[in-house]
Amino acid sequence: MNKILIKLENLVVFIICIFVFYRFDFSWVLFIILIFAPDISMVGYLKGNVVGARTYNLFHTYLLSTPVLLLGLVVHMDLLTEIGLIWTAHIGIDRFLGYGVKYDSGFKDTHINRL
Repeated sequence: MNKILIKLENLVVFIICIFVFYRFDFSWVLFIILIFAPDISMVGYLKGNVVGARTYNLFHTYLLSTPVLLLGLVVHMDLLTEIGLIWTAHIGIDRFLGYGVKYDSGFKDTHINRL
Protein backbone atom coordinates (compact mmCIF):
# COMPACT_ATOMS: atom_id res chain seq x y z
CA MET A 1 0.00 0.00 0.00
CA ASN A 2 2.84 2.46 0.84
CA LYS A 3 4.43 1.88 -2.54
CA ILE A 4 1.14 2.67 -4.29
CA LEU A 5 0.71 5.87 -2.26
CA ILE A 6 4.22 7.07 -3.06
CA LYS A 7 3.70 6.38 -6.75
CA LEU A 8 0.30 8.10 -6.83
CA GLU A 9 1.61 11.14 -4.94
CA ASN A 10 4.35 11.54 -7.49
CA LEU A 11 1.92 11.09 -10.37
CA VAL A 12 -0.05 14.00 -8.86
CA VAL A 13 3.16 16.09 -8.78
CA PHE A 14 3.74 15.30 -12.46
CA ILE A 15 0.14 16.16 -13.41
CA ILE A 16 0.25 19.46 -11.50
CA CYS A 17 3.51 20.41 -13.22
CA ILE A 18 2.00 19.64 -16.63
CA PHE A 19 -1.13 21.63 -15.78
CA VAL A 20 0.84 24.68 -14.59
CA PHE A 21 3.14 24.43 -17.63
CA TYR A 22 0.08 24.42 -19.87
CA ARG A 23 -1.62 27.31 -18.00
CA PHE A 24 1.48 29.48 -18.29
CA ASP A 25 1.60 28.63 -22.01
CA PHE A 26 5.25 27.65 -21.84
CA SER A 27 7.26 26.07 -24.65
CA TRP A 28 6.47 22.39 -25.20
CA VAL A 29 9.56 22.15 -27.37
CA LEU A 30 11.66 23.12 -24.34
CA PHE A 31 9.72 20.61 -22.26
CA ILE A 32 10.52 17.78 -24.70
CA ILE A 33 14.18 18.83 -24.89
CA LEU A 34 14.68 19.03 -21.11
CA ILE A 35 12.38 16.35 -19.68
CA PHE A 36 15.16 13.76 -19.61
CA ALA A 37 18.01 16.18 -18.77
CA PRO A 38 18.21 15.12 -15.08
CA ASP A 39 19.00 11.58 -16.24
CA ILE A 40 22.40 12.79 -17.41
CA SER A 41 23.29 12.43 -13.71
CA MET A 42 23.39 8.65 -14.23
CA VAL A 43 26.83 9.20 -15.74
CA GLY A 44 28.04 9.11 -12.13
CA TYR A 45 27.48 5.35 -12.19
CA LEU A 46 30.53 5.09 -14.44
CA LYS A 47 32.53 5.85 -11.27
CA GLY A 48 30.69 3.18 -9.27
CA ASN A 49 27.53 2.76 -7.24
CA VAL A 50 28.37 5.23 -4.48
CA VAL A 51 29.20 8.15 -6.79
CA GLY A 52 26.36 7.16 -9.10
CA ALA A 53 23.75 7.07 -6.36
CA ARG A 54 24.87 10.41 -4.96
CA THR A 55 24.90 12.18 -8.32
CA TYR A 56 21.58 10.66 -9.32
CA ASN A 57 19.97 11.61 -6.00
CA LEU A 58 21.34 15.15 -6.18
CA PHE A 59 19.52 15.75 -9.47
CA HIS A 60 16.42 13.77 -8.48
CA THR A 61 15.35 15.56 -5.33
CA TYR A 62 12.56 18.06 -4.91
CA LEU A 63 14.92 19.91 -2.57
CA LEU A 64 16.65 21.39 -5.62
CA SER A 65 13.94 21.49 -8.27
CA THR A 66 11.28 23.28 -6.25
CA PRO A 67 13.50 26.20 -5.13
CA VAL A 68 14.39 26.73 -8.80
CA LEU A 69 10.68 26.71 -9.63
CA LEU A 70 9.78 29.05 -6.77
CA LEU A 71 12.63 31.44 -7.56
CA GLY A 72 11.45 31.63 -11.16
CA LEU A 73 7.92 32.44 -9.98
CA VAL A 74 9.08 35.04 -7.43
CA VAL A 75 11.41 36.92 -9.79
CA HIS A 76 9.05 36.46 -12.77
CA MET A 77 11.70 34.69 -14.82
CA ASP A 78 9.89 32.37 -17.21
CA LEU A 79 12.92 30.29 -18.19
CA LEU A 80 13.72 29.51 -14.55
CA THR A 81 10.06 28.66 -13.90
CA GLU A 82 9.99 26.38 -16.94
CA ILE A 83 13.18 24.61 -15.89
CA GLY A 84 11.85 24.15 -12.35
CA LEU A 85 8.54 22.76 -13.62
CA ILE A 86 10.20 20.40 -16.10
CA TRP A 87 12.70 19.22 -13.49
CA THR A 88 9.99 18.66 -10.88
CA ALA A 89 7.79 16.89 -13.45
CA HIS A 90 10.71 14.62 -14.32
CA ILE A 91 11.19 13.62 -10.69
CA GLY A 92 7.46 13.03 -10.30
CA ILE A 93 7.17 10.75 -13.31
CA ASP A 94 10.39 8.92 -12.41
CA ARG A 95 9.10 8.13 -8.94
CA PHE A 96 5.71 7.15 -10.31
CA LEU A 97 7.54 4.65 -12.52
CA GLY A 98 9.45 3.32 -9.50
CA TYR A 99 12.79 5.09 -9.93
CA GLY A 100 13.26 6.39 -6.43
CA VAL A 101 16.06 7.68 -4.27
CA LYS A 102 19.03 5.39 -4.89
CA TYR A 103 21.04 3.50 -2.30
CA ASP A 104 24.77 2.91 -2.66
CA SER A 105 24.20 -0.81 -3.25
CA GLY A 106 23.01 -0.43 -6.84
CA PHE A 107 20.87 1.46 -9.33
CA LYS A 108 17.79 -0.69 -8.82
CA ASP A 109 17.94 -0.45 -5.02
CA THR A 110 15.62 2.48 -4.25
CA HIS A 111 13.47 3.76 -1.43
CA ILE A 112 10.40 2.65 -3.38
CA ASN A 113 11.64 -0.88 -4.01
CA ARG A 114 12.43 -1.37 -0.33
CA LEU A 115 8.79 -0.87 0.68
